[in-house]
Amino acid sequence: MEGECPKCGPGCKCGPDCKCPPGCKGNCGGEKECPKFPLPGMPFPPKQFCTARVLEKAPYFEGQAWYDGMIQNIKLCDYKDKWIVLFFYPFDFTFVCPTEICAFSDASDNFAKINTQIIGASCDSIFVHREFALRERKQGGVAPLKIPLLADNTHEIAKKYGCYIRKQGCTFRATYIIDPKGIIRHISINDTPVGRSVDEVMRLVQAFQFTDEHGDVCPSNWKPGRKAMKPKPGDPELKKYFEDELAKQK
Repeated sequence: MEGECPKCGPGCKCGPDCKCPPGCKGNCGGEKECPKFPLPGMPFPPKQFCTARVLEKAPYFEGQAWYDGMIQNIKLCDYKDKWIVLFFYPFDFTFVCPTEICAFSDASDNFAKINTQIIGASCDSIFVHREFALRERKQGGVAPLKIPLLADNTHEIAKKYGCYIRKQGCTFRATYIIDPKGIIRHISINDTPVGRSVDEVMRLVQAFQFTDEHGDVCPSNWKPGRKAMKPKPGDPELKKYFEDELAKQK
């Protein structure tokens, strides 16, 4: 077949100059340089690629972060056996961003109580992070800061997580909840003008932890101490929940 890729097989649009490794099967959509199955040293296509998916392994990351008053190297595997909330924000020294960072930082002790590490990330350099972290809040900074701020000035991490805004050189407000096995359990991405609710992120972590431990499922607006649901059709407890709780929602 004319234009058929000799590596990927029938249906592939890569063409005879395909650089995909065996196993792609044309799933990259004919990008010439496969972003789905990258090999060491293989260049990526000019458009951003994303490998972050709910219920799949979180993309590996490592880099410099400003944390605990110094520059430190951090990586995903540093937080093995912990829950992670990784949140991206557009820029340091802006408007909504310091309000979110301070809110996450101030709540970090409560997250630690439920075995959760908070990590902030942006495309700023580590030196910008340092200045931002040392500036007092009344001057638009985030001091005192209790959480690491990861510097992604190469944009590679943001692209892997699918939240990079190419035309602006920064990220959306993106939140990822990663469980102790390194599996992404939650992804949310919103436009930059509106800040996030830290209380809702806390609620989501607590809900995922509850379902993992008990096997129940959590209804809308569930919080610790409220009733959960048995995911079994015809179960008497499920019937009772619908009668006692759902019927009240009018």
